[in-house]
Amino acid sequence: MEPARIVTLCTGNAARSVMAAFMLEYWGPQLGVPLEVASAGTHVVEGQPMGMRTRAALASVPALADLSVSGHRSKQLSPDQLAWADLVVAMEVDHVRFVRRHHPEATRRCATLRRLCLDLAPGEAALEHRIEALGLSDLPLDPSEDVADPAGGDVEVYVACANELWLLTEQLARSL
Repeated sequence: MEPARIVTLCTGNAARSVMAAFMLEYWGPQLGVPLEVASAGTHVVEGQPMGMRTRAALASVPALADLSVSGHRSKQLSPDQLAWADLVVAMEVDHVRFVRRHHPEATRRCATLRRLCLDLAPGEAALEHRIEALGLSDLPLDPSEDVADPAGGDVEVYVACANELWLLTEQLARSL
């Protein structure tokens, strides 16, 4: 079975998309789901290392406490990543809007993490067909689907975000 290629997407590729990517990389082998995961942002200062609050939030998840995260560098979403990806998992509806505006060719493979958790059914059909059946290009966008950005918050805000993402990424991985 070919691995599902996932791009997680947030604004600065500094917190939410980074945590979600590391979490999906954890869940894939745990659940027997072959995954390749990359992360990116819509408005990025390229090449930045992971901040200490994001690192602390990841470390607060017991299964990820010993994870090596030193290799992460922030990346702007690129056409090459979108061409590679089977699925773009956005952290909020503004990221889906960004893809719709700047990369319309990828809109049929882009939705918020919450939307995918609600609508992407597990099954024997190929992931590509299950994603296509969702009609993501035309789906109305609802801000209640957002995973709140912890930027500017203290470590506890980042940890709360990590806890939320932990549950959502497990649910998504089970559907892939």
